[in-house]
Amino acid sequence: MYFDSHFHLDHFALKERIPEMLENATSADVSRMLAIGGSDSANQLAFDTASRYPGHIWSSAGYDRDLAPGWQGDTSTLRTLLTQDRVVAVGECGIDYFHNTGTPEEQKRLFGAMLDLACEYRKPVVVHSREADADTLEMLRTFNRNWPETDRCGAVLHCFTGSLDFAETLLDLNVMISFSGIVSFRNASDLRQVASKIPADRLLIETDSPYLAPVPHRGKGNEPAFVPHVAKVVADARGTTPEEIGALTSRNACAFFKIPLAK
Repeated sequence: MYFDSHFHLDHFALKERIPEMLENATSADVSRMLAIGGSDSANQLAFDTASRYPGHIWSSAGYDRDLAPGWQGDTSTLRTLLTQDRVVAVGECGIDYFHNTGTPEEQKRLFGAMLDLACEYRKPVVVHSREADADTLEMLRTFNRNWPETDRCGAVLHCFTGSLDFAETLLDLNVMISFSGIVSFRNASDLRQVASKIPADRLLIETDSPYLAPVPHRGKGNEPAFVPHVAKVVADARGTTPEEIGALTSRNACAFFKIPLAK
């Protein structure tokens, strides 16, 4: 059984492919998944879909870095969703200096607000970071001091592509680390080495679909059914089996997001 800890619904909804996507996932033993928000429309789509498929889909809700320019600080709509049991995380949110998504000050202001909401509602945060390691770590240090649940990690760095040093610092800050299809790419040998070093209880896997399809589907549309390919690459790097990685990361996801274990 596999848990896709990060995928986006917008593409599947637009193409009216949500039932097909779920059928494909079930056929691939991907029984659970987290639909990711990031804007009011994405948050509502994720929540509505999770509500229609209880036991299979959960959702997150947050404001992503592309909303940072001109953001006025209103979180009222977001707060309404964060009270719902089906919403188990805040995000996706974070800092991205590769793309032009506002000034660093604007991005950090929005990210900081999402981190504060995560602490307030006791729901872990799904973090995006690209070419922003230093600022991401600085803000996560503050967040880690404020996170109220000492027995549970408060954040996950999704679609991890960084160095071992970056990963180790994140681990010191009580952050989970999630690998996407990028770990299967031919030029990702260093990333596979990092995947081999992550402590077992800090590891998650994801598709980030519809983006970043893993080998052997690279260059095509991605979907949750492909997360076992990520598991296989991580398993090979760690000297174990895809099934063991599937079981391990499913347990981790359930503990992290406070979701009951599947029977």
